[in-house]
Amino acid sequence: MIASFLTFEVLMPLQNLFFPEYPSRASLLFLPHGVRVLSAWLLGWRAIFALLPGVFIVFAALGGSDVFLPSRLMAMAIAVTTVPAVFYLCKWLGWDLFPRADRKPCWICIMGVGVVTSFLVSGLTNLAFGSATVEYIAFLIGDVSGLFFLMLGLYFAFRFADKRA
Repeated sequence: MIASFLTFEVLMPLQNLFFPEYPSRASLLFLPHGVRVLSAWLLGWRAIFALLPGVFIVFAALGGSDVFLPSRLMAMAIAVTTVPAVFYLCKWLGWDLFPRADRKPCWICIMGVGVVTSFLVSGLTNLAFGSATVEYIAFLIGDVSGLFFLMLGLYFAFRFADKRA
């Protein structure tokens, strides 16, 4: 919810200020995608249930009663299921990225899954909404940049915390 608040209440107004001619209503820095990826990595399939209430609240806050339209419900389902599904597909293919105590996380691999899922989520969401191609590109840019900057922020936060401990 915090990532969505920052995206829609802080970053989007800045985006509209600096790019007033930009036709899309999509965020070019969509932090919630980073939350989706890291949640799915840490929680696996349980991320679906952890993310669904927040996703529903955000969709309701942005769309009002339109939250119950089939396209919105489909977009919510896409948002919460795609990333865990890709992590499990990777595991099924022999590439288990889920955290384990006996190995360090492969951050570049997690970022790669985030990029792949961004393509999937962007494409499937655009299909659900029947949006133009420019929306797909905007969702893609927003998801990848949001994941990158969220992971970068967490990296520096953890380094700072390690130095203080």
